[in-house]
Amino acid sequence: MVRAIILLVSVFGMMPSHALTQVTASIDKNPVTVKESIVLTVVADDDVDSNALDTSALLNDFIVGRTSVSTQTSMVNFQTSRTTKWTTLLVPRHEGNLTIPALKIDDQQTAPIQVKVLSASDPSASRQQDLFITTEVSNKDIYVQQMMTLTVKLHFAAELQRGSLSEPSFEGATITQVGKDKENETIINGRRFRVIERTYSVTPQQSGDFILASPMFSGEIMVQSARRSNFLSFGETKPVSVIGEEIPIKVRPIPQQFKGQWLPSELLTLHEEWQPTEGQFTVGEPITRTITLTAAGVSSEQLPSIALTLPKGLKVYPDQAELHSSLNKGRIISQSVRNFAIVASRAGEYQLPALTIPWWNTITNRMETATLPAQSIIIKPNENIDTTTDIPPPAIQQDKGYITPETVIIEKSPWLQWLFLALWLLTCLAWLTQYLLSRRTKSILKNKTDTYQVNDVHLAILAACKKNQGAQVMNLLLPWAKSISKTQTVNNISDAKAYFSHDEFSQAVDDLYAYFYGNNDQPAKEWQGDALVHAISALYKIQAKQSANTSIKLNP
Repeated sequence: MVRAIILLVSVFGMMPSHALTQVTASIDKNPVTVKESIVLTVVADDDVDSNALDTSALLNDFIVGRTSVSTQTSMVNFQTSRTTKWTTLLVPRHEGNLTIPALKIDDQQTAPIQVKVLSASDPSASRQQDLFITTEVSNKDIYVQQMMTLTVKLHFAAELQRGSLSEPSFEGATITQVGKDKENETIINGRRFRVIERTYSVTPQQSGDFILASPMFSGEIMVQSARRSNFLSFGETKPVSVIGEEIPIKVRPIPQQFKGQWLPSELLTLHEEWQPTEGQFTVGEPITRTITLTAAGVSSEQLPSIALTLPKGLKVYPDQAELHSSLNKGRIISQSVRNFAIVASRAGEYQLPALTIPWWNTITNRMETATLPAQSIIIKPNENIDTTTDIPPPAIQQDKGYITPETVIIEKSPWLQWLFLALWLLTCLAWLTQYLLSRRTKSILKNKTDTYQVNDVHLAILAACKKNQGAQVMNLLLPWAKSISKTQTVNNISDAKAYFSHDEFSQAVDDLYAYFYGNNDQPAKEWQGDALVHAISALYKIQAKQSANTSIKLNP
């Protein structure tokens, strides 16, 4: 046994050492179509450094993809052979007769290879291509911030094992994929191809001449193996890469004659709807005006915000705009839908101003205006709401948000001083009575039902607030405000807010109307009346203090 081992060691020791003697290069197909990948294989007959191959000489005429390296060692009849193989993907940059130059490894080099590169329009190109990309844009001459669509189609006749499609590139532009990929089949020159279609929206943000670089596909396809048996035929994968054509794009600046917010579009329209129908509006009841702005070739984010300017006597509560975008026959169609709840405080005829939106027509290359014309609406009286319009001169002056009492002149007379003291005591007694009454009201509200008497409107509105009955509160607000103000200057809710000039009360009333008229969808939670109860209590305290500090002006 020992002799056998010594003999084997001697045999291996007598074998000559292997050295690099040959380097060969080959490609998997010739001719090839421009932008289609070929596989360059370089084989060295020795185990050499994996970084020994330098492909920089190929960059002038080819896009050099990934390179993989493998080594193999085999022994036949005590003869050991070693090989190192490099596999590199090359994509021709242009058509014509190209040359893969000699590639040097150590002191050996490959023979040059002539490659015939066909144009994409060559009839023989599609017959020999297994994979190719086509691209199409909606417009090559556009304005800055004008949206165009890029359609990319990946055609493949071989079976794909895996792959990925890179994003297109455009300097200074916003690129977004639109929708999902579509898949279908087509026949080109008698060959059946599967097609994967992907659409992008491209919006340039600066003017000038640019190049839109097409996406690149990289993956692996199944090819028939050269190894065969009597029963089975084997398949293997081959790496592939393909890239579409570059597209020149001209981006024009904003025209100097355009005025307003820049909005380039192929078509823009304004549409409105009213609920209830026009001519059936009533004081205090909500009116819903829905305005829809539709534009072609514009993203939903580019659409301007729609706002309404209404005459005095109409209160508006706008909804958040609903934005939509869709693809229709290769064009991006965007919409902005906004609802406005309008509440009238007085009966009469109101003139609504026209709504105009300037835009630039990219088809005719001129400025246009989308318009909703001015119109009038008639508000009918509401029998359940007092809309008295007789407004006498104001009895109370306002100054910076608080009620300023009139200046009191008191003569220096002893009996007047005693009279002032008596009045002051009466005022304190009234304040104490009001305080006790409010304490009693809180206890009554716990067991009070929905029924109430007209002269007990204060207790009724507090009860409705406690029970979170917002609709009932809106019916009681104006009668309550009239009862507490004891003046004819309060004829609607706006007058009440101006009369009291109390921030907390105004905010609570605005929140109440916004809850019911702010949008069409039913809110998740019911309206809460605590804030309004607190504001009403604060107003009573202010009134009590004013009663305590205000005296009657007497003549001497």
